Amino acid sequence: MSAALTFYTNPMSRARVARWMLEETGLPYQTEILEYGTSMKAPAYRAINPMGKVPAIRHGDTVVTENAAICMYLADLVPEKKLAPPVGSAARGSYYRWISFMGPLEQLMVAKSTGGKLPDPGMAGFGTEEDLVQTLAGAVEGRDHLAGDSFTAADLLVSAYIGWYLQFQLLPALPAFTRFVELHRNRPAAARANELDGPIPERA
Repeated sequence: MSAALTFYTNPMSRARVARWMLEETGLPYQTEILEYGTSMKAPAYRAINPMGKVPAIRHGDTVVTENAAICMYLADLVPEKKLAPPVGSAARGSYYRWISFMGPLEQLMVAKSTGGKLPDPGMAGFGTEEDLVQTLAGAVEGRDHLAGDSFTAADLLVSAYIGWYLQFQLLPALPAFTRFVELHRNRPAAARANELDGPIPERA
């Protein structure tokens, strides 16, 4: 990979997921840490991400934002790492499915964390909380990998988000969830990413 790769982040954000993925790729990259309300909203950064949010990566002239998109983009940069199943395979379908499933999960978690009234299930993109939690628990129950027989970006993204929401007590501490998180958070790349970003403060 000849083009320069830059990672825009704040360690106290979901950008920690993208950091882990960068460490899994083994690609060299530069880090720019942005502060909430100041450099993250400055014109220089808004020229990269008009939302003024992290994470974002710039790879040459290409800018990618959003954790899911960043993880999939990076996986495809290093096919030799097999962080994504082959295109056209059944496992590729599962890969897309569970990465995309984090969107509805995040909708629910944000609604819960802000103390808002959960919308009517018929109107909510995530349906009911019970269905979402049971579906996710069923996906990871007794399985090491969500898409094929080896670690992929889907495992990274899902385990990272489950771990995040367990820490903040937004998901129930089901054995299926805790096992899946512990399995993947012990990967060397995850340890390197956590060392670079530092600990997440415990919720008060």
